Amino acid sequence: MSNTSRQPLRQEPELPLHTPSTASLALAAAIAMIAWLAFAAQTDITIARLVHRGFTVFDGLARMSSYLTNLTVLLTAFCFTCVATRARFPLARFFRKPTVVTAVVVYIVFVGIAYNALLRYLWTPSGYRALVNESLHTIVPALAALYWYLFVPRFHLSLKRCALWLVYPLSYLCITLWRGRLSDFYPYPFINVAELGYERVFINAAMLVGAFLALMSVFLVINHRREDLSVADPEVEADDSTSGHID
Repeated sequence: MSNTSRQPLRQEPELPLHTPSTASLALAAAIAMIAWLAFAAQTDITIARLVHRGFTVFDGLARMSSYLTNLTVLLTAFCFTCVATRARFPLARFFRKPTVVTAVVVYIVFVGIAYNALLRYLWTPSGYRALVNESLHTIVPALAALYWYLFVPRFHLSLKRCALWLVYPLSYLCITLWRGRLSDFYPYPFINVAELGYERVFINAAMLVGAFLALMSVFLVINHRREDLSVADPEVEADDSTSGHID
């Protein structure tokens, strides 16, 4: 039977594409490396500071997980590690999908914009801490956006899947407010219920969600204007190459 009668279902490709360029792999590896190193350095700084104040290492880890920056940089590091290494286990293949990579890039770019617009004025680190801070909030977001612009192909996204992108930031907000109520610690001044009250915090949160939606829309508009690449399914290609049939 000819292969022309078999029409495989179109599947979302994984990144990097099946014939990845050296540049795409190198940039993904650079993003992963910088993100891992910056996250490790920030973990060391945070734990050392809290231990010096009489807290435990566990308290330091809990404080690390309170910040959206740390969680998102960790997510970015894992995602681009999967892309750079072309890992094949199920979770890695999920994180290599263009829609998932795009969501992660939107998250880290949002972190970078929010920090530089709202929080940079709160403190001025120097030396080693300044390098770590810029890596977390500027270098990783900028490189991730560059990778997305250069190497992520156009994808098709349903409204339902688009709405799923909100799960991560909304979950973070709810968990942070819950943890803050228990510990009286809020990582960011604009969600500090103890000082602002719930009404002001919810207004600030709504504005941040609106800003996130606006950023997400920018990415989706750019994606919509890209050329629609036809990416073959490697499993189907492998079947074709071994079947001996010629279309």
